Amino acid sequence: MILSKDTNTVLMSDLLQSDIRFSESCNQLTALLDKYSIDYRFIKETKDIWCRDYMPIQTGDGQYVQFRYEPSYLKDDAVLQSDPKEVCEANGIKARFSNINLDGGNLVNWSDRAILTDRIFDENPEYSSKSKLISEIEELLEVEVIIIPQIKSDMTGHADGLIRFLDHNTLVGNDRNAEFTYWVKGIKPIIQSYGLDYIDIPFFEFKSKHYTDSAIGCYVNFLEVKDLIVVPIFEVFGNRDEEVVKLFKSIYPKRTIETINFNQIGLHGGLLNCTTWTIKE
Repeated sequence: MILSKDTNTVLMSDLLQSDIRFSESCNQLTALLDKYSIDYRFIKETKDIWCRDYMPIQTGDGQYVQFRYEPSYLKDDAVLQSDPKEVCEANGIKARFSNINLDGGNLVNWSDRAILTDRIFDENPEYSSKSKLISEIEELLEVEVIIIPQIKSDMTGHADGLIRFLDHNTLVGNDRNAEFTYWVKGIKPIIQSYGLDYIDIPFFEFKSKHYTDSAIGCYVNFLEVKDLIVVPIFEVFGNRDEEVVKLFKSIYPKRTIETINFNQIGLHGGLLNCTTWTIKE
């Protein structure tokens, strides 16, 4: 699979720039991309801003796999459910289509490994054999698939709010000292089984009675493209911004680290990885 650090183009839903709720954050992000001469463009025919979920997975140069996009959390909100085939056709993207139901936000990868949460099984109940489902995904993406527990209270059950690959054997993920005990117990044997190292990234909970699905406080949902890493900062009470930025600079000493206050987006349940689709062109 294509590594995030090897991608060179960022695509975003055109709703990110046209919806007044998100346009300011969009402008700040595109200004950063302009600063580093990173190509970007906007995707037509989308129904929400979370393009990571309904866009294809890039497996190689010019090679894409498009999974079915029918997440259970949108079953009563068809108006928000983009049709991947329509989006790909409208944007001139040719992909191999699979009937497996999989959101792009539930996949984080290295070149030969991919992590999914066990939400993948909930979303594909027609597969009586979990191993058959995983083997089909492995064949499509040509990677080894590692399954980790989902966060039960997370509406999406995605992996990209929990963990990312630093290299083949190293993960950066939510601080296990602050995460749910059941999740920590569940991921411990997986880390040991696959011989993985794990770097704990601080996070914090942000409560809002008006935005119950807020993603504010989640730093691992960052944007990675070329040599640039854009880390969300939050600048609200209880933040760990300064500590996390310092940590990212030590973890990625040869990369350019930038920050952005993405709260305008974060209040609605996603952050930088969710709202971008990065590819190698």
